[in-house]
Amino acid sequence: MINIKQIVCRTLLEKNTNTDNTEKNNETEKKNKNNGTNRTPGKQPGAQGFGLKFGTNIEVSKVIIHKPACCHLCGVQFTEETLFKSWTGRNEIELQTPSSGVGLELIKTRHLYQETQCVCGHRSREEPGRCEKEEGWKVELTEWHMAGSNLVTFIASLSQRQRISRVRIHEFLLDWLGLHVSVGTINQCIHEAGRALSAVVPEIINEIRQAELLYADETSWKEAKDALWLWVFTCATATLFIVGRREKRVAQKILCDFDGWLMSDGYRVYRDYEWRLRCWAHLIRKARGLAESTEQQAQKFGKRALQILETVMDSIYQAREKQTETDLYKQHAIRLGLFWKFCDEYWDCEHKKTRELAREFCYDWDAIWRILEYPSLPLTNNEAERALRHWVISRRISFGTRTPEGTAAFTSIASVIDTCYKRKVSPWKYIAEVIRLRRKGLAVPPLPIAA
Repeated sequence: MINIKQIVCRTLLEKNTNTDNTEKNNETEKKNKNNGTNRTPGKQPGAQGFGLKFGTNIEVSKVIIHKPACCHLCGVQFTEETLFKSWTGRNEIELQTPSSGVGLELIKTRHLYQETQCVCGHRSREEPGRCEKEEGWKVELTEWHMAGSNLVTFIASLSQRQRISRVRIHEFLLDWLGLHVSVGTINQCIHEAGRALSAVVPEIINEIRQAELLYADETSWKEAKDALWLWVFTCATATLFIVGRREKRVAQKILCDFDGWLMSDGYRVYRDYEWRLRCWAHLIRKARGLAESTEQQAQKFGKRALQILETVMDSIYQAREKQTETDLYKQHAIRLGLFWKFCDEYWDCEHKKTRELAREFCYDWDAIWRILEYPSLPLTNNEAERALRHWVISRRISFGTRTPEGTAAFTSIASVIDTCYKRKVSPWKYIAEVIRLRRKGLAVPPLPIAA
């Protein structure tokens, strides 16, 4: 017979065994959740704390209350007698010019967002503005940010126009304004400015496509380990920068509806455009290099090419001074015919540089000498090269960009800055206004009109 004590002991033993197994299973699950350790999620006891330093040393100078104007469900308008209560709030550090009009000062504003309950029972609340998500951008564009639009613009100016690194911007703000902004926040502000200004880029592209005379050029650019190219398209009222591969489709994407004059170097992707002008500065530089060569064939071709370029160029300048309708093409027809045969003779020259320049003259023959029919048009592509100069120096300092989003931010900001300067307008007030409106999810204002 089984004793009652044995049954009770056996039951207790099974219960303890099940409890131990349950605890072991819970510990195993906890270890799996915490990467194989017994650590609990979150900050560990004794770990170093990191408090918020951004603007903590600045006192709040004003408070702005945001109330919903009507019920978000039934649309009933709220009155002054409606009772509201605050449900959240945020602080904003802004940079502004003091009342004296000299220098800069930081102000701290407290934004309070309130809510109320409508007679229909729905609780309506005012919320900070927010721009919808956009493809290609990870950074958020929202009013829920401690840096105001002017401060974000100032940081973007230090980075893009003054070519200062994120670390040095942090140092500058701390030393001169007493403002502690982390390097990560500085990077976020720059990307936020780039995303806000990306909405202005389509208007710049439209200006480029409608231009009567457009200059195009490209230079190398690095995005992390990828070797890319920085393209520039500039006209009288706009400048556009794009980073991408050095291939035909990049130019086609921008110039798909362009039907004006295109000034460029000898890059072959531009040869598809009928109304094309060829930069003479590149040709003269190459011809002079061959003329100073010790190789006999190269020296002969270089001197001949340099002589005809200088001769024709003198006649173009004379025609511009006299402002007479002279048929320069007819005037130099015999000289150009002989030079064509001369280039044809050197088509298969053993000297590489000589062969390349001879073929370049043949490939771009119409684009090179079209200036004889329209002597008022430019001879060089200096406008595009000057537009690239500032950013080439920036590339040498920063070694390019690190991410696709950083590249997109760089090109957007650079395009808007140079477009405003083309129109002889300071870009910074406009950029700050674009950031302010885009944070609310509103449309951007049009580009400033040329002064």
